[in-house]
Amino acid sequence: MTAGAIVLRDREFMLNGPVGSLDQYIQAISAIPILDAAEEAALATRLREHDDLDAAQRLVLSHLRFVVHIARGYVGYGLQLTDLIQEGNVGLMKAVRRFDPDVGVRLVSFAVHWIRAEIHEYVLRNWRLVKVATTKAQRKLFFNLRKSKKHLGWLSADETKAVAKDLGVTAKEVTEMERRLSGYDVSFDPDPGDDESFAPTAYLPSPDSDPAELVESADWESDSSDRLTQALSELDDRSRSIVARRWLAEKKATLHELAAEYGVSAERIRQVESAAISKLKKSMVAA
Repeated sequence: MTAGAIVLRDREFMLNGPVGSLDQYIQAISAIPILDAAEEAALATRLREHDDLDAAQRLVLSHLRFVVHIARGYVGYGLQLTDLIQEGNVGLMKAVRRFDPDVGVRLVSFAVHWIRAEIHEYVLRNWRLVKVATTKAQRKLFFNLRKSKKHLGWLSADETKAVAKDLGVTAKEVTEMERRLSGYDVSFDPDPGDDESFAPTAYLPSPDSDPAELVESADWESDSSDRLTQALSELDDRSRSIVARRWLAEKKATLHELAAEYGVSAERIRQVESAAISKLKKSMVAA
């Protein structure tokens, strides 16, 4: 066994066991020798003709550092680098299985498309709770828009047209994707301390609520509102105005403000208010 093979076997052992950190993982895969063209072609031939899994393993291990290099380009989406590397490794394994050494290209050139495809799918699945790109054109725009933007703010009209021209899409599509990228997720069921007043659960009825009770409560509120309106209409204009401004207005008037307006004492306003409320109660009970 050659020295290179001994190193490879040692690194395989390290990768098969627990790795304490990402730095240790990168250090381990960086020590795995890179295959030359002849070795790569021989291993790929063994895999295709004899389904040699040891050959497949060596092809994968020798290209793990390349996956890390590609995954680093996607850390700007707020996802863990370890997860991006893991998804890229899946793409690498798919590429190794489909690689044909007779085509005349190196595995690294062939695998890049598979690695990026797996990472792209992972980013689109996990960057937002709601999918921001569903068609092929939208996916292309999703990954290229960030690269095309020269600043963090919104694109100007001229910049939008320039980006649209470069990517072969309409300005409207660029603006729509920019709006999706600038949005944020709202927790469906936020923690009590979170300030998310517009969370969906705030608008959902309790699962323990009784539909019959909800209908009854709604009918009671509607009936009470109708009876109050009718009772207010039976008051004289001054009494109705005092009650409305003291109890129904958003900015409630004080007794002294109303007293100055009507040219009477605050005590007189209180008496009129008290008498009006008594009439309202009697009218609503009678109704």
